[in-house]
Amino acid sequence: MAGRIEDYAVIGNCETIALVGHDGSIDWLGLPRFDSAACFAALLGGSDHGRWLLAAAEDARSTRRYRGDTLILETDFETAEGAARVVDFMSRRDGVSDLVRIVQGLRGTVAMRTELVVRFEYGSRVPWVARLADGRLQLIAGGERLLLDTAVPLRGENMRTVGEFSVSAGEEVSFSLCWTPSFQSAPGKLEAQSALADVEKFWLGWASAFTPAAEWSDAVLRSLLTLKALAHWQTGGIVAAGTTSLPERIGAARNWDYRFCWLRDATFTLYALIGGGVITEAKAWRNWLLRAVAGSPDALQVIYGVAGETRLTEYEIPWLPGYENSAPVRVGNAAAGQLQIDVYGEVLDALYVARRAGLEEDGASWAVECALVTHLEGIWNLPDEGIWEVRGGPRHFTHSKVMAWVAFDRAIRSAEEFSMDAPLERWRAVRDEIHRQVCERGFDIAQNAFVQSYGATALDASTLLIAMVGFLPASDPRVQGTVAAIERKLVRNGLVLRYDTSVGVDGLAPGEGSFLACSFWLADNYVLLGRLDDAQALFERLLSLRNDVGLLAEEYDPVARRQLGNFPQAFSHLALINTARNLLSAGGPVHQRASVRDA
Repeated sequence: MAGRIEDYAVIGNCETIALVGHDGSIDWLGLPRFDSAACFAALLGGSDHGRWLLAAAEDARSTRRYRGDTLILETDFETAEGAARVVDFMSRRDGVSDLVRIVQGLRGTVAMRTELVVRFEYGSRVPWVARLADGRLQLIAGGERLLLDTAVPLRGENMRTVGEFSVSAGEEVSFSLCWTPSFQSAPGKLEAQSALADVEKFWLGWASAFTPAAEWSDAVLRSLLTLKALAHWQTGGIVAAGTTSLPERIGAARNWDYRFCWLRDATFTLYALIGGGVITEAKAWRNWLLRAVAGSPDALQVIYGVAGETRLTEYEIPWLPGYENSAPVRVGNAAAGQLQIDVYGEVLDALYVARRAGLEEDGASWAVECALVTHLEGIWNLPDEGIWEVRGGPRHFTHSKVMAWVAFDRAIRSAEEFSMDAPLERWRAVRDEIHRQVCERGFDIAQNAFVQSYGATALDASTLLIAMVGFLPASDPRVQGTVAAIERKLVRNGLVLRYDTSVGVDGLAPGEGSFLACSFWLADNYVLLGRLDDAQALFERLLSLRNDVGLLAEEYDPVARRQLGNFPQAFSHLALINTARNLLSAGGPVHQRASVRDA
């Protein structure tokens, strides 16, 4: 059985990630890319669906940490006879992904065991195993191949590769598992210690550009390192999470594939990366964004593949029972075909932020932006599926209209501040019309709050963004009333729900955890309202929900005290980074984004 979500740490090579449990079992890994079919899928089933265990052979206490500011994981196993450390990391070569595990003896002698269960295609294909002339074990199924290199004697047992060995103080045993297409020549062997030195140098070098964040520097840097791990080194695309189908409610059907890139994350991502001092990644993300949205504006999607792919067909995998029997397990995401008007605002806002930050751009950017705004003129008044990608039918979501306003506002600002040619009079007229409509139809006088959709009484945490994007200043009584209403009706155990799932807006059975990004947004509103003590107290509470190595999933169940949803979640870590900066400076991301002209 898989561990709790927070029991996992991640290692990665900026191409894919693996989830490593406290118990030394790697229960999730797709190769060669984030969205590739998993060869270790025990996370969504059991050990028969693929995993790699490397741990003490008898009862042991385990502790773990990342080696400094890297993604090198160190897990120590202590037994009555001694202590040993497993060092886990990933690297890459040309066309090759490498997963390396080094066992180091620390004290006494520790009996260790390994159990490798490879099941390609999400746990469904058992590979053919053979020994190569150079001593490596080859595991092949179709176009995929894994090569295992180790000096430990191994044997086949019940369709698994197992072995036992001991390690004493000062001794070291290494395992290297590399992926390549099966039709290519086998790559050369990897020297584990040399690869470890290279990987450590890479991560430490990357982290050296970090702009400190006072007392929260460790938390912010770990979040940035996590974002870097979720960013593809070639395409610049940042996936929303490294997993699929980790549930938002245990035992239920709120299970989605998050191994794709969401346009909605664009502006939050740029603020986080620019504020953190990692400008190269900010440029790569902006360039990915421009490539993804290029083409006909009526074909704009909300989600794209790692390289900008558009076909993300959703289907279910029946042979996987799901995490703690949370079915179905889904691959692909049907939300890619939804109309979500808010993403136009995110794209235009992100490109405006990039322009203001001085990120070099090509001449096609403004033409693409103008085409998007022109298309938005014709569709902003349509109902859509909204920020939460509901499957209960389109509505006139208040947040979607607010972000349509943002799209026109940022396009106008770009034209005015950077001398871009644009039909400003027409754009201003549409912007003002949207603003009037939202204030008239999206606001409930009885509750003194903006509501989820026009004519509804249900609240929605997405309205916390009204002040954060500059639609209205935080001093506006309507903003203050909205914050107060959300505090009364959507805050449970100190954390924020996205919305009341019992109203049926999303077409699913009710019940989910508190959405962590929304809770950070509430802290950001406290900052704008001058409630700094409340903001810091909520922020510190959210920091306490991270696991022992600083990672967050999408949601949290404060009653069961466990993380929920896909993991690690970029949106949660983006929100953490930006809220920390907001608390530290009057010029933080929320202050920059919330700056408004008199309207």
